[in-house]
Amino acid sequence: MTGAPIKVLAIDDEPPIRKLLRMGLATQGYEILEAPSGRVALEKLAENPALIILDLGLPDVDGHELLRTIRARNDSIPIVVLSSRGDEAGKVKALDLGADDYITKPFGMEELLARLRAALRHQLQVQGERPVFRTGDLSVDLVRRIVKLGEREIKLSPKEYDLLRVLVQHAGKVLTHRFLLKELWDELTDAQYLRVYVRQLRQKIETDPERPHFVLTETGIGYRLRAPD
Repeated sequence: MTGAPIKVLAIDDEPPIRKLLRMGLATQGYEILEAPSGRVALEKLAENPALIILDLGLPDVDGHELLRTIRARNDSIPIVVLSSRGDEAGKVKALDLGADDYITKPFGMEELLARLRAALRHQLQVQGERPVFRTGDLSVDLVRRIVKLGEREIKLSPKEYDLLRVLVQHAGKVLTHRFLLKELWDELTDAQYLRVYVRQLRQKIETDPERPHFVLTETGIGYRLRAPD
């Protein structure tokens, strides 16, 4: 990294996890702020971190309520949630409350770093509102509504394009089934409708739809579009 270090607020009550985060992130040039509780975390927000890592299992406050409070104070800061293994309902609730991503304990540092980079890129993308989105060979012109794979233009149905547009606007972020259904259909609640359109979209933009490279499945939770390059 160049320039001033990026401040990351690590909210976790386990000292070994905070030590792991401190050591792993410091080697990549991040500045670490530590909070062992929700109370301390809210105090540390005054130091203007650029990104938050949030463990949902805190001793003094419900992690989801803390997430809700942080989002009410700052609607744009990237938040990556640390989740207990198998806590699928907790992951979905956190994402619906505005978390950008989640990672399951125990976790690998390389994966965590990649998720943090994707969350930061997503924030920059939202702030910049780039008219042409690119990731790998896929490009989406949000002004002219043109989708290309390499030099080949891809023809999408209106609903397929709407699905891709929402994914592009949140690229790198996990979007729950509930969020996508609400964005695309208002009243529909059956995720099977969504799966049909995801399948159709993959048939058109993926080299191998059975092993997707762009539209990635978060099992039991939703979908993620590969972050921009």
